[in-house]
Amino acid sequence: MYRKRFIVFMMLIVFVLIVSGCNRSKDSDAKKGNDREVVVGLVSEPDSVDIHRTSSTGEANIPLYDTLLKLDNDGNIVPNLITDYEVIGDGKEVIFNLKEDAVFHSGKPVNAEAVKLSFERLVSSSPFSTNAGDIDSIEVLSDYSFKITWKNQFAPFFINATTPFLAPLDVSVLNGEGEGFEKEPSGSGPLKLVKINRGDSLVYEPYKDFNWEGQKPGFDSVKFRFIPDEETRILEFKKGNVDVLLNVPYQYIEDLEKDSEVTIKRVQSDTLSYLGWNNKQPIFQDVKVRQALALAIDRESIIDNTLNGEAQAVFGPLPKTVFGYSEKIETMARDKYTRDIEAAKKLLAEAGWNETNKDGVVMKDGKEFSVELWVDDDPANQRAAQVIQNQLMEIGVKINIAVKESATIIEQTPKGVHEMLLWSYGWPDADVLNFLLFGKDKSKRLHYENEKIYSILDKAAIEMDQEARSKLYEEAQEMLVEESPFIPLYVKENVTAIRNFESFEIHPINNTIEWTSVKVKE
Repeated sequence: MYRKRFIVFMMLIVFVLIVSGCNRSKDSDAKKGNDREVVVGLVSEPDSVDIHRTSSTGEANIPLYDTLLKLDNDGNIVPNLITDYEVIGDGKEVIFNLKEDAVFHSGKPVNAEAVKLSFERLVSSSPFSTNAGDIDSIEVLSDYSFKITWKNQFAPFFINATTPFLAPLDVSVLNGEGEGFEKEPSGSGPLKLVKINRGDSLVYEPYKDFNWEGQKPGFDSVKFRFIPDEETRILEFKKGNVDVLLNVPYQYIEDLEKDSEVTIKRVQSDTLSYLGWNNKQPIFQDVKVRQALALAIDRESIIDNTLNGEAQAVFGPLPKTVFGYSEKIETMARDKYTRDIEAAKKLLAEAGWNETNKDGVVMKDGKEFSVELWVDDDPANQRAAQVIQNQLMEIGVKINIAVKESATIIEQTPKGVHEMLLWSYGWPDADVLNFLLFGKDKSKRLHYENEKIYSILDKAAIEMDQEARSKLYEEAQEMLVEESPFIPLYVKENVTAIRNFESFEIHPINNTIEWTSVKVKE
């Protein structure tokens, strides 16, 4: 009996050793395979990786794509997927010549036919189709040469072609209805998407046929983890489970700077945060009401109390980094809307909001000034919303904060179902005032209607002389400052924390990770 128990016992030991050996082998192999994995922690998950099916981009979907043109570190527009282009005549026709070595992730060439098909899908179905201009035709001239003809000149095309919205994608992976990109995504960018874990992460690998500038990729894989809770993001970074922490919560920057193993990267953002509203709502129809709201806002207080001072106040419609920015307009807006509570109350009274209920909320015709403010799941934005809520209450305006998923805001605001929102936009050209904010039938968030501004923005879009374009945008901005259809707030400083890298760079103009520079420390 003893001998049988001993044999059974020894067999169990052998079994355990074999299993543990296998596990160690698997762990070792997994560790080896993930030695150069880069884990990026960020707040929000993109609603889609299909660039023609989203109106929002971020680090988690941008690397899928490579652009026709790009911005260099000084902000100059230079060739990227193309070698050169030729503007013909008055600018309605442009011939583009492609590089002959670019390849989609599917293995198919980025040739003229592929670019043509991609543009046709963009124009027919993308929420950002206007970024391509009013295209009359796209003609394939040769395997790697194509011509775009516009119905009118479209000056913003070249700056727009530096963004992923106009980047070519491989339409051959789509089904008959032009869908299915999420299943087999194929761009020509530095990262190839290998797995989508909705609600958790996106996993990429470096694309071997991308131009790595004569070097091998300095990493083996990239995982974008979506962690809305900022304390969890910080904890995961400190534990070493995250290598790149984007949008570092401002209250933790000083603490991280004390860690000798952590490097802090600061880049001035090109994204303008603003307080907006649905201008078709009756409560916002009176310009005096809109001006009163603008006069009630103290930007510096928001920046100091929610962003730890890591932002710059903006009063005019455009931040400094955008073509069309005017120092004259910024000064004018600052002079007009520096916080003045008494002036704000006076304007509200002149607009008929001259009674208050027992809670101090102003009233008109027996109805209180109470509106809902949408804000996304970014904790910093939620704190900013709370400060705004308190500031507007000082003039008797009651704000009810509603936290929404970013995807919901993106989907619902074009339908005009919201009242107010705390949101942002980032674009390198003043044409953003046209295609996103204030253009005719194009105002996706603010729903503002003004025929004079439509006319000016339309003229600016077809004006090929840059100086003349700037003057037109200045004219439009002057009207916007007076009309106050939204309240520009600030431009944040993008703060990124990294560890365990030999090299890691962020583009100084478009604020994105330069994956050709990323090399994990051995």
